[in-house]
Amino acid sequence: MSIDDSDSVAPLVTVAGDLDFTTALPLRTALDHLLAARPPTIVLDFGGLLFIDSTGLAVIVHAWREGRQNDTVIRLRAVPRFLETILDITGVSGLLARTTREDECERPTAPA
Repeated sequence: MSIDDSDSVAPLVTVAGDLDFTTALPLRTALDHLLAARPPTIVLDFGGLLFIDSTGLAVIVHAWREGRQNDTVIRLRAVPRFLETILDITGVSGLLARTTREDECERPTAPA
């Protein structure tokens, strides 16, 4: 997991590898810290995610619930197909905003 909070409007949390009962707590702690600052959006990038269990899914739902109370949108980016399937089957996908590949292509890049 890595956190880029240089954009206070939409901090980016990149999650890679396995998100399960052994790794979920650090992510939840980091998200709680970001949510305390009440940013308009938090982006979760799952491009490097290999596996997620119910504990990892619970962290995503927790972030959504806490975000709703603080008017923070939890946006998912680079969601692997297996995670899309899990989110759809569990009904979580309707709760979350997802960034499409087209959205990412339209996003302006920072000047060099």
